[in-house]
Amino acid sequence: MQMGTNFSFIEENYKRILYNVDETVAKYRKSDEKVDIIAVTKTVAPDAVNFAISCGINKIGENRVQEYLSKKDYYDKKADVHFIGHLQSNKVKYIINDINLIQSVDSIKIAQQINNFAEKTGKIQDILIEVNVGGEETKYGISPNMLKDTVLEISTLNNVKIKGLMTILPINASEEIFYKMQKLYIDILEENIDNIDMKILSMGMSNDYQTAIKYGSNMIRVGSALFGERVY
Repeated sequence: MQMGTNFSFIEENYKRILYNVDETVAKYRKSDEKVDIIAVTKTVAPDAVNFAISCGINKIGENRVQEYLSKKDYYDKKADVHFIGHLQSNKVKYIINDINLIQSVDSIKIAQQINNFAEKTGKIQDILIEVNVGGEETKYGISPNMLKDTVLEISTLNNVKIKGLMTILPINASEEIFYKMQKLYIDILEENIDNIDMKILSMGMSNDYQTAIKYGSNMIRVGSALFGERVY
């Protein structure tokens, strides 16, 4: 950690996020339901990330393979690392050994590639299926009408394990979109498909995580709300 750098604002932001999460769960969810907080670390220096880990963050989310490779050796190993950005097939081999959960599986092709490299390294890679619930052309993800067929095909792969769904919602999305994503999650859950362990709905970021929790999210991804808008 850089000498003289004051990261106390990160601790204050984290406390505020925890308070908001607790308040929202108390209002809309069962009291024993847990919401995981993923610290989004794009452009954030390792010393700031490590400070957040020291405050209690135990999961961090990486967006870019090259950036992760340049930073991973400096990270506190106490935190699980999730990959949350678009993943290209030719980059899978660089992260397969280190990533606990790949949240951004947006095609059968990338799932097959992950499966192949996971088999070579002798692991079963946990994944989430990314859904483009808002139908935005600028975003990646499976379209809702293709979700069940995609999930069924990926579920036949031996070295990946579907643990749930992820989405990046449109800016200023209506609550109807949140509800639609919640319903997609519940529908897949109730199918009871083999080789699927539907436990995670990763939905909500810095600007909308409280609404996401209202509609069933149990994993939120916060960057600017935790680290601020600045680049370290």
